Amino acid sequence: MAATPASASVETLDLDPAFALHRGGKIEVRSTVPVRDADDLSLAYTPGVARVCTAIAETPALVNDYTWVSRVVAVVSDGTAVLGLGDIGPSAAMPVMEGKALLFKEFANVDAVPICLDCTDVDALVETVVRLAPSFGGINLEDISAPRCFEIEARLRDLLDIPVFHDDQHGTAIVVLAALQNAARLTGRPLGDLRAVVAGAGASGVAVTRILLEAGIGDIAVSDSKGMIYEGREGLNPSKEALARDTNRAGHTGSTEEALAGADVFVGLSGSTVSEQAIASMAKDAIVFALSNPTPEVHPEVAARHAAVVATGRSDFPNQINNVLAFPGVFRGALDVRASTITENMKVAAANALADVVGDDRAPAYVIPSPFDDRVAPAVTAAVAAQARADGVARI
Repeated sequence: MAATPASASVETLDLDPAFALHRGGKIEVRSTVPVRDADDLSLAYTPGVARVCTAIAETPALVNDYTWVSRVVAVVSDGTAVLGLGDIGPSAAMPVMEGKALLFKEFANVDAVPICLDCTDVDALVETVVRLAPSFGGINLEDISAPRCFEIEARLRDLLDIPVFHDDQHGTAIVVLAALQNAARLTGRPLGDLRAVVAGAGASGVAVTRILLEAGIGDIAVSDSKGMIYEGREGLNPSKEALARDTNRAGHTGSTEEALAGADVFVGLSGSTVSEQAIASMAKDAIVFALSNPTPEVHPEVAARHAAVVATGRSDFPNQINNVLAFPGVFRGALDVRASTITENMKVAAANALADVVGDDRAPAYVIPSPFDDRVAPAVTAAVAAQARADGVARI
């Protein structure tokens, strides 16, 4: 019987290229100044370092100029909602957090440190991140399960004066909005004329809904495993109660598939399935974003029989909704102006910039740029930094 990861030797595991690539981890810390002799040592460490420490003690803001703090992001997870793997704990989550740090560096030259916390209690997690925060210029929350993630982010945003960004929520939302803007333009409709159905009321589903509301979507309704979310439905948690108040003007109370009849847009973030018949019942020139991984809610080839534009979360089909299009540039822009927070306007600005990268080249198979398009991070960075200044949250 073939060896499994639980029983195989390291040598056997290294035969798998994924394990071979991860051997020893994917990131490291490098020095930025030389230590060639005693003079270098005396400046980089004692006694020279004492003068810098004393200056920072007297003027704390100098930490941003004379340490790495203002240009480094902490990638923080408790391992409770990792990719498609679920609650696998902090140790098993570390390869993903290392990967996130790698992407920060590769796509926007942002240094990032992966931190996996062995606590899941909301109070303990918030307290721990607050205690770590003086070492960083921003906090990227990652793979924290809903609905806990909403409270954790909200409390950290209130307590800290540096950007706090839950990428599972807002990275996805930014890229979805950008793709939908181009899909709407391609089909000749403003966002305000579209009726959307979002399947999934977890972290990404809630954030996508919120950013589409902010951008002026005509109407939007959200479903969870029990059907459509609407005012008066029993058993809703606080985040779903808020969704019920702010969405579903048409009053859909049945299933996702029932709500899709005549809808213009479907956004799948649920891991469930949607039938071809339901997609066929949507409005003319429908837009289908089936984003669950690895199995979309409806196969993109099936959806394309009935929809004008189809996107997925996968790299082997056109129009991949990939968070790496957003988070590196968002943090680069925020760090460049030492923003105290990331506003809703900054997220929308990031989406607008992403959509504009595609520009007049938009086509059914091209409503969102490739992560390897070298225009992406600079465009998002510039838009986020400019919006931070416009919103009054930039400090330089």
